[in-house]
Amino acid sequence: MAKTAGAKRSSLSRTILIAVLLVIVGLAALAWFNRGPIQGYTTAATTYSARVACSCRFVAGRDLEDCAKDKLAGMEMVSLSENPEAQSVTASIPFVNTAIATN
Repeated sequence: MAKTAGAKRSSLSRTILIAVLLVIVGLAALAWFNRGPIQGYTTAATTYSARVACSCRFVAGRDLEDCAKDKLAGMEMVSLSENPEAQSVTASIPFVNTAIATN
């Protein structure tokens, strides 16, 4: 009887693994087919964020953390970093897009 329970668990584990893999493949295919719009939105988000944060930081003289509050709704994934020597701000969405604005 113990072998039957073990076989059922193994079958269930295999089924769950296959379902998870199918979901991952499905999401990857969805991202691939929508890569044009995704690239457009991420380019707009990073470029806008870099420009606004650079002006905020080096023209208005505010801290970068304070400037990050000026991001629009939906831009939560955009991260900001600064280079004080070059007076530039880099906005990036990890593994997708990066933009640099210079004062």
